[in-house]
Amino acid sequence: MSNRTFTMIKPDAMKNGHAGAIIDRIIKEGFGVVALKMTKLSAEKAGEFYAVHKERPFYGELVEFMSSGPIIAAILEKDNAVAAFRELIGATNPAQAAEGTIRKLYATSVGENAVHGSDSDENAKIEGDFFFSGLEKF
Repeated sequence: MSNRTFTMIKPDAMKNGHAGAIIDRIIKEGFGVVALKMTKLSAEKAGEFYAVHKERPFYGELVEFMSSGPIIAAILEKDNAVAAFRELIGATNPAQAAEGTIRKLYATSVGENAVHGSDSDENAKIEGDFFFSGLEKF
């Protein structure tokens, strides 16, 4: 098991002014920041990142949303990082997310759910490498 995970603060949370509060919460929960940047995905890059969902009916909407505004990408470090972060962010559907989780606090819908969190150690590495070169990881 890895001690690193990947996250993105999505365009909805950025637009709604929640990025600072989300980053603050992540740090207060004991995650170290290994890499961090603000960027904007083109539709092409968003499509590459979410290629695993290409055959799903929501793919086009997802790509459009994720390329609609800036995001903050980050690699985080903590013991059992993937599971710990997924617990912190809560269920994809904010209506089903536990009280106090990031999605319960800041997400508005299943589609605009404030943050992305890797679902496995393998995907955390792939996703982190998608956004960050070796020179950008500390």
